[in-house]
Formats: sequence, C-alpha cells, structure tokens
Amino acid sequence: MNAPALRVLHIITGLGQGGAESVLFRLATYPGMDVEHIVVSLTDEGIYGERLRAAGVAVHALAMKRGRVSLAGFRTLRGLIAQTRPDAVQTWMYHADLIGGLAARLAGVKAIAWGIRNSGAHLERSSRSARLVLRACALLSGSVPRAIVCAAQNAARRHAEKGYRRDRLVVIPNGYDLSRYAPDPLARTRVRAQWGLSEDVPVIGCVARWDPLKDHANLLRAVAALVRDGRDAGLRCVLIGRDMTEGNAELGALLDKLDLRDRVVLNGPSDDVPAMMNGLDLHVLSSCAEGFPNVVAEAMACGVYCVVTDVGDAAYIVGDTGVVVPPEQAEALARGIETALGDVAARGRARAGEAGRARVLENFDLARMAQSYIAVWRRISGVQA
Repeated sequence: MNAPALRVLHIITGLGQGGAESVLFRLATYPGMDVEHIVVSLTDEGIYGERLRAAGVAVHALAMKRGRVSLAGFRTLRGLIAQTRPDAVQTWMYHADLIGGLAARLAGVKAIAWGIRNSGAHLERSSRSARLVLRACALLSGSVPRAIVCAAQNAARRHAEKGYRRDRLVVIPNGYDLSRYAPDPLARTRVRAQWGLSEDVPVIGCVARWDPLKDHANLLRAVAALVRDGRDAGLRCVLIGRDMTEGNAELGALLDKLDLRDRVVLNGPSDDVPAMMNGLDLHVLSSCAEGFPNVVAEAMACGVYCVVTDVGDAAYIVGDTGVVVPPEQAEALARGIETALGDVAARGRARAGEAGRARVLENFDLARMAQSYIAVWRRISGVQA
C-alpha cells in the first residue's frame, strides 16, 4: 500500500462536544483525500476520541488540566510531534494554537496552521487565561504559524484588528455531512418522547454549552416575555449542551427568577445532535458573540427553521431562510421567535425548513471545506499532490 501523500497532526484543547471538535472530526474522517490524520488532545478524549479511532485515526490524549499547561505534557507533545514527523501541524483554538504551535516549532516543524474558532468579539467576557493566550498569539502570529485559518470573515477581521498578521489569515467556512444532518421523522418521534412532549407542542431549542457568550439569559428572558404576554403559543424550550442540567445552580436560579420551570426542558449534553435538532420546531441562537456557529448550519441541514442573533457569521449562514435579530435584546429575540413560530405554523415545519437545508447544501459543502484545508497544508508544507 502506498503511503498517503500528506501527513497532518492536529492539536486541539479537548475532544468533547463542541463546534471545533465536530469540525475536526468531520475533516479527519472525510474519505478519499489521501491524507493521514493524527489527533492530539491536550486534555482528554471526550466523545470524539473513540469515534476517531474507530474511523482509523490515531488519537493521543495528554491529560493536561483544562486551561493549564504542564511541562511534562508539553515535553510529551514535542516528542510526539518529532516522532510523528508530520508534513503539517494544524492547531485548533487559542490554547492549542499557542502550546501546539510552540511545541511544533521546537520539534522542527515549520508548516504550522493555527485555527481560530472564536469571533474575537466580547473577549472581555472570556476567561482571563483565554485573553492572555490571545495576546500572546497575536504577538507570535508573524513568526509561529504560516497560516491562520478562521471559519468566519468577521473573525478574521477582528483578529487582524487585535494584532494578528493579516497576511497569514485564511477563511475556510465550515462544511457539513448532509447525510448525517438531515430530516429524520423517526428521530423526531424518539426525542419528543424522551422529552415528554407531544407532536402538537411547539418546541424551540438551543444547542450550546453554558457560557456567558452563548447568552442563555437572553433566550430565557425572551421566552419569559412571550409567556407573560400570552404570545408563547404554548411553547416549550429545550436546552441541550454541557451544564444544561439540574446541577447548574446559576441556570436553576435564572429559571426560578423568570418562573420558567414548567416551560424549559434541561436535556444536558448529547452525542446525537442531529436527533436533537429533529426534535425541534425552531432552533434559536441567542449568543452575544460567535465565529461561525456550527449549530445554525446543523439545524438548517436538519430542516429546522432558525432564529439567530446578528453575531459572527450567523446572519450570513441563514441568509433569507430564517430570522435575524440584534444581540442582547430580549424583546427583539422574543418577536423573532414569535414571527418564526407563526411562519412554521402557517407553512408547516417541513416546508418552512426546506430553504435552509438547500442553502447549506449549496454553500457549506463538506468536500469543499476538506479540499480548502488540504490546499492550505500543501501550500505551507510544499508537499504537492
């Protein structure tokens, strides 16, 4: 068997449920590209480690504590890179960009591509370590990476304004597997039963971890306003993602304050996002900052109508197939949800979601994304097909 034309080592903070992690998984398992992928998680294997390994991708987890760098872990990473001898190293997110980029350079690899998944907006709400790492990355952006891949045009512009080298920035929109993210009536029936909700109940939802930038408070205030004014049409709201559980005291206090306990279903994280999407009539992105929000395109691919705040590339993703409202304005979001639910009720769920799926199929093709990444890796490494 001939050796693959290109060997790429990926370094990512972790492999749990998240947008960057899902993009890496889709990229590393995309067939027919003649690329050997090796994945290194700075922390643990999360939900994607086993899946990657099952697809034939080598996975290494360094067991570093999240947000902290251990000297032993850094040495292990450097040694692994030197031993693997990749043609290119692709890092994902700020901490991995910094740690992985430096380790790769010390291991003798110069073909390094960073991966920015943050919009660059509202960084004051991010952790202190994330802000410090971003500043360090900006200073090193002209010397460590040969390319810096952003998923969104807005993210590239904002990071250039924050000091990243403009001539290294490349925009590659995310791509999606339309065979996996697709309308699925059986999954819809199954998850509705799991939530204890009948088919005739309007269900809105949000797939996002508990994080200030996701602004769940904005969504819940919008729902509370709809209920208060009798504009809710009997809706229920399902929250899906890390810390969307009864154990989240801050979330629980907010639900109690807004008197929404009987309106909100806390699903917690799920490793079957397509099924979760199919259970919804409407997906709502309530964030105050985003880069290229995967969940919006994933919902659209499943034929789910979307309401989004105008952050990152969210408005670009939905185009004219959904509703766009200003961020951090609960009443505007409430009106958007009300309008969207009315549209879904009038046209029917399937008809209302058709245009969104067609837009994802036309603009966010997985093959195009994979080919674009490979073109970057070939350019920075000098390895030709």
